[in-house]
Amino acid sequence: QVQLVESGGGSVQAGGSLRLSCAASGSMFSINAMGWYRQAPGKQRETVAAITSGGSTNYADSVKGRFTISRDNAKNTVYLQMNTLKPDDTAVYYCNAHAKIRAWEYDYWGQGTQVTVSS
Repeated sequence: QVQLVESGGGSVQAGGSLRLSCAASGSMFSINAMGWYRQAPGKQRETVAAITSGGSTNYADSVKGRFTISRDNAKNTVYLQMNTLKPDDTAVYYCNAHAKIRAWEYDYWGQGTQVTVSS
């Protein structure tokens, strides 16, 4: 079992910045990647950014150049630095930890944190 606790959401004006944190605990040995997803009202959940255990990253086209994902392995914490925020970034942001051992895979999710960007 892996537990994820997010923090850092809030309200900000367009052009502002926020940093989300996701603290993970539990059986981390099975986790090979962590990431951030978001879901806006009436829309499907979408990938925002991900980082592998080796440090490789990928981003949704809509956030490239504005968001940065990073991780502190010593603290089992993943961060999402969000700059130049836009109203379209308004959503509930969820932390994800992807577990994989041979053919077994499982996704753990945090409770979500609200990000609201006003114009």
